[in-house]
Amino acid sequence: MTVVRFGSDAPWEAVVGYSRVVVHGDMAWVSGTTATVDGAVAHPGDAGAQTRQALATVERALERAGFTLADVVRTRLYVTDISRWLEVGRAHGEVFAGIRPATSMVQVAALIDPAMLVEVEADAVRRTPA
Repeated sequence: MTVVRFGSDAPWEAVVGYSRVVVHGDMAWVSGTTATVDGAVAHPGDAGAQTRQALATVERALERAGFTLADVVRTRLYVTDISRWLEVGRAHGEVFAGIRPATSMVQVAALIDPAMLVEVEADAVRRTPA
């Protein structure tokens, strides 16, 4: 089996040396994803909206690689202020309530841009038809 890498055309992918999604067989790993749209952080100050934006980007990346959100088995949420966990958790729950992947939410000292409040990673396993 080969490894397939999908970029998102973000200029920093080449600098840092990563892909938005890496696929091997029926498994996919989505790199840390923030609420960045066209090079700018969307929804400054709103952790819930940033989570929704990041998850929408995760969804598009997975779909491009032939997966869906229903294939997600694990997410990781990195937040800069754990006291805002409920905002982030509710946004995650809006997307994953029926899927219920394993997940972690941890506070980090900072993300690359001070306006970023949340970063999301996702792992997926493609479901085979029954």
